[in-house]
Formats: sequence, C-alpha cells, structure tokens
Amino acid sequence: MDFLASLRAASRWRDALVDPARRERTVLVSLALYILLWAVYGTIAKSSQGLHPDMTEVIAWSRDFSLGQLKHPPFAAWLVQLWFTVFPIAGWSYYLLAMLMPAAALWIVWRMSADYLDADKRIVGLALLTFVPFFNFHALKFNVNTVLLPLWAATTWFFLQSLRTRGKSWAILAGIAAAAAILGKYWSIFLLAGLGLAVLFDKRRTAYFRSAAPWITIAAGLIALTPHLYWLVQTDFESFSYAMIVHGDKPLAATLVAALGYVAGAFGYTVVPVVLVCAVVRPGVKTLSDMVWPQEPERRLVAAAFWGPLLLPAIAAVAGGAEITSLWSMPAFSLLPVMLLSSPAVTTRAIDTRRILLGAAMLPIVMLVVAPLITIAAQRAGPAPASAQASLLAGEVERLWHQSTPQPLRFIGGDEDLAYGVTAYAVDRPRALTGMPEHAKRELAQSGFVWLCFAEDGVCRSHGIARSGPGAKLVETQIVRNFLRFAGKPQRYTIYVVLPQP
Repeated sequence: MDFLASLRAASRWRDALVDPARRERTVLVSLALYILLWAVYGTIAKSSQGLHPDMTEVIAWSRDFSLGQLKHPPFAAWLVQLWFTVFPIAGWSYYLLAMLMPAAALWIVWRMSADYLDADKRIVGLALLTFVPFFNFHALKFNVNTVLLPLWAATTWFFLQSLRTRGKSWAILAGIAAAAAILGKYWSIFLLAGLGLAVLFDKRRTAYFRSAAPWITIAAGLIALTPHLYWLVQTDFESFSYAMIVHGDKPLAATLVAALGYVAGAFGYTVVPVVLVCAVVRPGVKTLSDMVWPQEPERRLVAAAFWGPLLLPAIAAVAGGAEITSLWSMPAFSLLPVMLLSSPAVTTRAIDTRRILLGAAMLPIVMLVVAPLITIAAQRAGPAPASAQASLLAGEVERLWHQSTPQPLRFIGGDEDLAYGVTAYAVDRPRALTGMPEHAKRELAQSGFVWLCFAEDGVCRSHGIARSGPGAKLVETQIVRNFLRFAGKPQRYTIYVVLPQP
C-alpha cells in the first residue's frame, strides 16, 4: 500500500511537471528540496569527519579578495567569500552552498533540454542525472571541480542558442559564461575547444562565422577575463606552473593508463542512467548508433558538443604527458539526457516517468536514513585528524596565542591541511601561509604567526624551527575528538608560536 501511495504521489508530481502552467514552479520547488535533503545528509553523514581539506583550502583562499590563486583561478574563492559574509562557517552552511552547484546545473539542463525533448523525456532526463554521483555525493565536497557544474552547463546552453539564433544576447551570455568557466578552473579550456570543434561539424558554421555572434562571444569573454589575465601576467603565470609541476611531465605509459582510466571512470559514473534507459527502451544497434552519433543535424551538433569536451582531455593528456583523473569529467554531462533520450526511436511512457521519478526521490531519502550509520562507521574507522580535529585544534591554537598577546592571530602556517583547517575555524579569521603567496618578512615579524605540524612529521617540524627562530614558543599537545559515545583516535601536534615583534 505504501508503494502504491508513493507511485500515486509520483504520478501527481509527473502531472505537475508536464503541465505548462505548473512545471517551472514545480521544478524549482523540487530542486530546493533536492538541495535541502542532500545538505542535511551531508551534515549528518560527515559530522564526525569535519570539513574536507579541499573545502577549508577554498576558505583560506577567500580570506582576501584576489584576481587569482597559486593553484587555481579565483571563482570558487569569490563564491565562498560572498557566501560566508551571509552564513556562518559551519558544515550545514557549507553543504548548502555545495548543493547549490548541482541544483543550478540541473535547472539549466531542464531549460536546455526543452529544445530537444518532449515533456516526459525532459522529466526523465532530469531525474536520471540525479543518479550520477557528481550531482550529489561528489558535489558535497565543494571545490574548483564542483563550481564547474553550473558554469559548463550554462556555457553549453548559451553557446548552442547562440549558434542556432545568432542573437546578440545569447552571444554575450555565452562569452560571459565561458569566462566564468575559465575563472572556475583552467580545465574549462577543453569545454571551449570542444564547443569550437562542434561548430565545425555543423552545416551552419559558415553562416555562424559570418555573423557577429562568435566575435561578440569572444569579445565578451575576453573583457570578462581581462582582470585575471592581467594578474597572470603580473605573477608570471604561476598558477599554470603549478598545474604542470603537479600533473605534467609524466611518462607515456603513465599518461596512457591515466587517460584510459579517465575515460572508463567517466562512463562508469553514468552507468545507472545508461542502464535505466536501456532497460526501459531496449534499444537495438541502430538506435544505439543514433544515440551515440545522430545523423539529424541538430542532434549531431549536441553530440559533438557532448563528446568533444569529454574526450579531448584524454587526447591532450597523452600528447602533453599529463596525468588526469575521471573526477575531472564532473561538469561534462549536462547534455547526457539529450544524448540518451532525443532519438525518435527512444520512447518513454508515463509509467516509466513515474517510476524513474520515484527512484530519484527515494535515493536522497534512503541516504538520509542511513546517514547516522555512515558517520558512526567513519568515526570508528578513524577520520582524518586534520579534518575531524580542526575545530578543536583551532581553539587550542587561539588559546595559546591569546595567553601571550592581545593582538589577533593573523597567520597560520605549517602542514597544509592543518593550516587550512585552523584558518577556517579560528575566530580571528587568520590567513594561511602555506600554499599562498609569500608575505614580507617584516609583516610576519610585526604580526607574528603560528606554525602547525603533526608531531611525527619531521620535515614540517624542521621547517617550523627554521621559520620560527630561537624565540618561538614550542608546545606539544594531544587532541582527541570523541563523537557521541564513540572514542576518537588521539593525535599529537607540534605548535610553534611566534609572537609579534615591536
């Protein structure tokens, strides 16, 4: 009876999404609930683990407005800086921000798919994307990859509209969105290259390049990127250097393996939507071929815009000797619903729509139910101390600091994950020294700083001794973070306190 009631609720949901008078409001309400359910899940399931270092690192970047960062362009830091001027730094608020990214992408997919899918297929396509871990589980870890979800979707939508209509408004939006994607992560160059190649597969390419649309797009993008380009020149392109040092100059065998792993992993993440569509449609070879590379021009343009940004990184990685990972394919699937469902040979029934909607609704609810078990399991396994103990360590660091000086704590250095975690939680809102531009020695001497290490990390300790000097206060402390009735694992830390000099 409960299942029948759920199916009836899914039927009413489907009817509201099909109804032109109600569907836009219904989609927005559905996505708001999607954000809420997954944010609550993240808050509970990760409550014993603390904020991931990727998330505290972005907080550290956001402490001072900048046109760029040593590792990545600045869009994620700008967004976090804006968000935490309104909300407190806490797990629940950060997971809300994190889930806004996939929800915004899903809304864009909904609007974009209207040009290619009928009402039921639009609903099914949107629901199918919620089974891709990029749009929930991975999205909860906010970083420079997750911010690309809506930025790539928006760029793709605006570009396709600009190519079809050659309207100035769409061209301007495409340029601004493309610039925002680059400001999110330089990886977005593959999106722009893929979309550029897609034009070459389209019969309208001559008319498009003879119109003002592409040049307006390029001009709008360059104008939006100008401040960051200026920063890159001023810093001698140091964020490019970081990418090449960390990921480049790899042996051919390693890059081949990584590229194959990237492609296999990317498709692995989409296995649930693909299997569901195949189970419902049972496509033959001809239909599968039409889904992968359609002959109809409008759909072939979509296919080119899908395959290019997804596969170009693998080719470029092998050619350039770089290692890539399938997680970086995260923003490349906004056109997946159109790829799977737009073929005329693919038909969906109302009952199929209701069942897939029901499955999509049940996933976050089931995960919410098991969230307490996940956080207990993580606690018993022993979460990473840099994340789980960061708030307690921040309290201890500030206690030691303010015992010795009334001045606010301005700088935290040492182990990268420890520095970012304490920077995020400390009341004084200090700046991180690690992974950031060097501060002048005079400024550090006048402000003082704290250097943090795991007690067993000899390299970090030696750097702390070298940087802090003979007058530093050295403290060894042990922190244990218990959760509910489950004991945590103790971790020892070495803290160097360098007080301000007059």
